[in-house]
Amino acid sequence: MKSVIKILSNRNNIVIKIDESATEKTILKELKEKLPKLSQFYEEEKTPILVTGKMIKSDTIDKIQKLIHEFINVKVEFDSPRTMGLNCIKKDFKKEIESSETKFFKSSLRSGQKIEFEGSIVILGDVNYGAEVVAEDNIVVLGVLRGMAHAGAKGNVDAIIAAHRIDSPQIRIASKIKERSNDEIENSAYTYAFVNEKEEIDFA
Repeated sequence: MKSVIKILSNRNNIVIKIDESATEKTILKELKEKLPKLSQFYEEEKTPILVTGKMIKSDTIDKIQKLIHEFINVKVEFDSPRTMGLNCIKKDFKKEIESSETKFFKSSLRSGQKIEFEGSIVILGDVNYGAEVVAEDNIVVLGVLRGMAHAGAKGNVDAIIAAHRIDSPQIRIASKIKERSNDEIENSAYTYAFVNEKEEIDFA
């Protein structure tokens, strides 16, 4: 069986690198097997641990940190942010968008409403001005998108935003921001936003 975890060391950290294909179940199972041996290194050593590789969800981060602390009492840091948003993105990365856990919101979003999800979001209605949608992966709006949408909100530049019409003055994908004037919005009828080869948000 292929190992999904590699344990490496550098000058500043012990690095636990998780393979992109790993599931939460296999990560925790393999860590339980490898941490007892790693703990022998820590009889007097206090080198912090960095968990990197696969972007993981916040509840999985909590489980990994708890498991490590059962064997080793040191500082544990993660490449994966616990929360979503521009200020939380540590690095941009590429991750396939074809399959993703998806949440359906079965009405329009009014001004002042905000929804977040660690996966993709599909909204069966409009997103009105003053509303916000934040997703780790993709955002799909079956109506008109007028509010702020942030796809790839942990850094995935392969995430996309799609809508019946995109009328937002600002949208975000990963760490990229695209602002549009009222004239631009009135004179265009875009339905799809993505990060192009120049690493800029583009429309189609």
